[in-house]
Amino acid sequence: MGDKSAIRKTGSHKVVTQNRKARHDYFVLDTLECGLVLTGTEIKSVRAGNLNLKDSYAAIEKGELWLLGMYVSPYEKGSYYNHEPERNRKLLVSRRELIRLNAKIREKGLTLVPLSVYIKDGRRAKVELALAKGKTSYDKRDAIADRDAQRDMARVVRHRGRDDE
Repeated sequence: MGDKSAIRKTGSHKVVTQNRKARHDYFVLDTLECGLVLTGTEIKSVRAGNLNLKDSYAAIEKGELWLLGMYVSPYEKGSYYNHEPERNRKLLVSRRELIRLNAKIREKGLTLVPLSVYIKDGRRAKVELALAKGKTSYDKRDAIADRDAQRDMARVVRHRGRDDE
């Protein structure tokens, strides 16, 4: 799951986990920050980095935004008050933003994918949510080829000065 070494501090927030598969599988068109409603033992597990965003996504149900499929490990010191690991979690977003997202999802067939979870100002759990369009298999192959080409060019530039010696 998440160990303490995976937690990164950036500015006024501490990144707990990232969904690297999302950037590989989707074109990210727009991002937005949402609050995450958690119970007592869930926030302790999130702060410890014990969560997984791998197959999670967000959906609008009954006029509210929900995060589905996020796994938060049970808190190890939590007794019978522990939470259900894969329950649906409510996301906090303004009404205007919710209406805008709903219109884009219905109009263009886009999806809402969580990119990262972080703790902002040492207090609140936030989710970076992306409005994304799915990649096809050839788009993924192109992205991999571009990344390999960039890596090869960087390697050539790095070794250029060494060949003269």
